[in-house]
Amino acid sequence: MQVDIRKLSLDDYDELVESMQEAYPDIEDNTWAKRNIQKLTSIFPEGQICITVNGKLVAAALSIIVQYELFGDNHTYEEITGKETFNTHSNNGNVLYGIEVFVHPEYRSLRLGRRLYDARKELCEILNLKSIVIGGRIPNYHAHSAELSPRQYITKVRKKEIYDPVLTFQLSNNFLPIKILKGYLAGDVESEEYAVLLQWNNIYYTQKKNTMKDAVIRLGLVQWQMRPFKDLQEFYQQVEFFVDAISDYESDFCVFPEFFNTPLLAAYNHLHEREAMQELAKMTDEIVNKIAEFAVSYNVNIVAGSMPVVEDGNLYNSSFLLHRDGKRDSFRKIHITPNERKYYGMKGGDELKVFDTDCGKVGILLCYDVEFPELSRLLADQGMKILFVPSLTDTQNGYIRVRACAAARAIENECYVAITGSVGNLPGVSNMDIQYSQAAVFTPSDFAFPSNAIKGEATPNTEMTLIMDVDLNLLKDLHHNGSVQILKDRRTDLYEVNLKR
Repeated sequence: MQVDIRKLSLDDYDELVESMQEAYPDIEDNTWAKRNIQKLTSIFPEGQICITVNGKLVAAALSIIVQYELFGDNHTYEEITGKETFNTHSNNGNVLYGIEVFVHPEYRSLRLGRRLYDARKELCEILNLKSIVIGGRIPNYHAHSAELSPRQYITKVRKKEIYDPVLTFQLSNNFLPIKILKGYLAGDVESEEYAVLLQWNNIYYTQKKNTMKDAVIRLGLVQWQMRPFKDLQEFYQQVEFFVDAISDYESDFCVFPEFFNTPLLAAYNHLHEREAMQELAKMTDEIVNKIAEFAVSYNVNIVAGSMPVVEDGNLYNSSFLLHRDGKRDSFRKIHITPNERKYYGMKGGDELKVFDTDCGKVGILLCYDVEFPELSRLLADQGMKILFVPSLTDTQNGYIRVRACAAARAIENECYVAITGSVGNLPGVSNMDIQYSQAAVFTPSDFAFPSNAIKGEATPNTEMTLIMDVDLNLLKDLHHNGSVQILKDRRTDLYEVNLKR
């Protein structure tokens, strides 16, 4: 007999389904859809483990990583898995959460479940995660519920007076019961929708530097003065000045405005507007590389406003998220303004996603994008807690459009929204001559937040920084206990917002 343990792949799907059907014969909808397995093996391949016996897949364990403080001990299976979208997974999380373990009944005498759990524990240690947490079903409870409460049932299982195929196994693998969860898994008739929250602690865990500790995140917004620069080096000096200043306050993020490098267009003022912007785009890679160095050396995540990018002859407005661990992400403005189209012939991007950071999941929208509520709703559905909106507005009414829409996005999506733009004037650059901005951080509107739903705001049209703390735990509490619960109360039976690609 040959027993092998390895990572699960999408090619294993048919065998996975066959074994799951044998493992759960009495449960309706007892298999994962192929899209679920595709998503899991894509976002976290190491966490999807299977065992084969003589080449046949007979057991598997599926897991995600979560920032556990965002969910706490009182959660449901639907919440922790993001309604089985797994958008709750975060590579920068601190807990390995088990979402599935099964063994084909014909192979249960081989103690394969223990091998899966040993592999999970090893993975937890390798990834330096704090613990493994699971919501364990109690499938034999229905046979005792008439005479025993869930607490009494668990006590008898612990004393080995009652055998429960799931809980008995978890306890034998050194998992400790934390609490009883009611309504954990909808439709779990055997457990009467009860589950036991169980935890295994990694004794080798060391607190990760810069990871979310108490869920308080410090934001540093740069209200950028448009000024001439004689060369690129002078531009870098000004950028570094703000990064240094914001880093000194131990900020987690430093945010620059949209098109904050356009003073460098002055050298190309003799060219047509599009040609000038294409010349500026030639500097983007070098600028991004330099600011990425600042992110690492000053230990702060930088949202590098936006800069022009040329790809396949198309001109895009692109923002860059430069992580303090060296990782890089980017976002291309989706909705192009009439002026961007008229003067520069810019094209909109076609990708929308949240970004995993060491402070949780964040999103980026550029200026005009925030005026389209569908985008931020899709980001919220993917677990976004902070939305950054670098902007560039020339008039006060243009700014008010961005501001009012950003404030609305914070309320309707139960998240924080941070906006910042450029101020002053730039007479030597065509179409960039005047600017108006007032950086601000907006919150949801409920008792735990400021009564005007504004965490803080800068002085209008003055170069300065705005440094604010936001507490992600307040968002979690709002979601469960708010005066209104917007995300929960949506009539998804009547309408929905879908991302087509």
